[in-house]
Formats: sequence, C-alpha cells, structure tokens
Amino acid sequence: MAKQSALDTLLELAQTRTDDAAKRLGVLNAQGIDMEAKLALLVQYWQEYSSRFQASMQQGITASDWRNYQEFLDKLDAAIVQQRGLLAATRQRVEAGRVDWQTARRTLKSYHTLAQRQMRVELMHLARHEQKETDERAVNAAAHPKESY
Repeated sequence: MAKQSALDTLLELAQTRTDDAAKRLGVLNAQGIDMEAKLALLVQYWQEYSSRFQASMQQGITASDWRNYQEFLDKLDAAIVQQRGLLAATRQRVEAGRVDWQTARRTLKSYHTLAQRQMRVELMHLARHEQKETDERAVNAAAHPKESY
C-alpha cells in the first residue's frame, strides 16, 4: 500500500475545508432567503393594514381607533426597519461565506495542480528509469551474446 504524501494530506484537508465552506454558504443562503421572505411579509402586511386604515378613515373612525391603527403601523414600520437591518447583516455574512468558499476552492485547485505536476514528474522519472534498464539490458545482451547449440 502506498504511503500518503504530505501533498495528499493537504489535498484531503483542502477538500474538507471546501466542503465545509460550501455547507456554511448553503446555510447562509437559506438564512438570507428566509430574511427576505420575512421582510416581504412585513411589507405586505403593512400595505394591507394601511389600506384597511385608509378605508376605515373614509368611512369614519373614532380617535381611539385612529390611534390604534397609527400605533400598529408605527410598530410595523419599526419591524420593517429592523428586518432590513437583519437582512443587510445576513447579506454581508453570505458574501463573507462566498469569499471563504471561493478561497477554499482556489486552494484546493492549487493543490490539485501541484499533485498533477508531481504525478507528471514521477511518471517522467519512471520512464527514464525504465529506459535506462532497457538500455542496460541491451548493452549486456550485446556484450554477452547467447551461444546457440
């Protein structure tokens, strides 16, 4: 069984890091999608509630109902602002995760390139060694011809 070279170990570690970074990026992307959906839901709810408020005002509402509508819309506004902040932070984490994954992937590709280069060098050495043995056998055969009976 062939022993594992340092480059093989580096390749395995780089592959593990790349896989882990890809998984983290997937989780971050899912979080981003979730944050966007929550923001869209809040905005939609604000629009629907605002429309109800406008319709109620046209029909006439009490001061306390007006205040309740306004307070609830203010709370929705605050929730929307907060959700936008969370979404912005999530987008930054997604971008950082993407950079981490790309860096890990580049490192892995570099190690693959080095491994291929090492393999080519080893194959050239093997071919030279085999050629040298063939040449030596040819020289020995020419120097010591077999006698025929």
